[in-house]
Formats: sequence, C-alpha cells, structure tokens
Amino acid sequence: MATSRSVSVSRRAFTLIEVLVVIVVIAVLATFVAPSLFRSVNDARVATAKAQIESFGTALDAYRLDSGRYPTTTQGLSALWQKPVIDPPSGWTEPYLRKPVPDDPWGRSYLYVAPGKLNPASYDLLTYGADGQPGGDGENADITSWK
Repeated sequence: MATSRSVSVSRRAFTLIEVLVVIVVIAVLATFVAPSLFRSVNDARVATAKAQIESFGTALDAYRLDSGRYPTTTQGLSALWQKPVIDPPSGWTEPYLRKPVPDDPWGRSYLYVAPGKLNPASYDLLTYGADGQPGGDGENADITSWK
C-alpha cells in the first residue's frame, strides 16, 4: 500500500516590487558615480595628450640635432617615424618614435606647423581638445607644446 505524503514545495522568488526597488537603487547610485567616472576619463585624455605632445617634442629636438632643422609643415610629424620623401634631410638616421604618430585622444590629428606662427624659431604643436575648436576651458582647452 502506497502512502501518500503531502510534500509542500515552497517557492522563493523575488516579487516585482523587490526587483523594482533594486533597479531604483542601482539607478540612484549610477547618477552619483557616472559623472565622477566620466570626469576621470576626460582627465586621462588631457593627460595623454600632454604626454604625447611632450614625447613628440623630444623626438622633434632629436630630429633637429641630426638634421639641422625641424621637419617642415609639409613633412609633418610623420618625419619622426619614416624618412621624408619631400626634401629628405641628409642627417636622418633612425625613426625618432617607436610607433607611427597616433591621433590625439579625441581621434583627430595633432596640428604641426614649422616654422611656427607663435614660435617662429621652432614649431607649433597642438590639439584643440575635446571640442576640436580653438580656445575653450577644461577638457575643451587647447593643449600646446609651448605652455
């Protein structure tokens, strides 16, 4: 004879209210954390641009020591990576950078003018920052080789 036992299965699940409360808590936390996180990302981009400009400056000075002059505007920063085809300098001895010149942290090319408009004895090297426009404050400020 088979005895029949009543097995009580208790199901535990989250109610809709509990799920909504968790979503609201996560959303509130995100509103406080997100601005801080994005500020850190923008600060990192500015720091990267400053470091790259400084590195290019060192490479440009080494190029000038070997060649007797800075690369022309037409030759551009690519002259630091490969010997220029246009008016190649006789003293070019090696790549002055380990990798090709990258874009700035906002995906645009660095601006290089030699001889410079503001620095006629050398060069002007800059990026316009996050907005890509001259001037600005904070992350939109110009980052230059002479400041």
